Amino acid sequence: MSTVTRLSTKGQIVLPKALRAAHRWNPGTEFIVQERDEGILLKPQAPRAARTWESLIGCVPYTGPRKSVKEMDQAVAAEARSRK
Repeated sequence: MSTVTRLSTKGQIVLPKALRAAHRWNPGTEFIVQERDEGILLKPQAPRAARTWESLIGCVPYTGPRKSVKEMDQAVAAEARSRK
């Protein structure tokens, strides 16, 4: 597919709707711009992976004994009472 587009006074280039739709590029899609001998190359940046509970486990180190859900609830409630 070959098409012509124009650089705006703000330095923006409009990608044709058919091209955006074919690649499922929505507003806000980020691109990596690479300079090449023959021009420039736009590559969509890989979407950031959504965080899962499994990916978050271990992010904050805790060296104490394991706590039960009941103990955690009690600690949260005690902290909430102390902040009132």
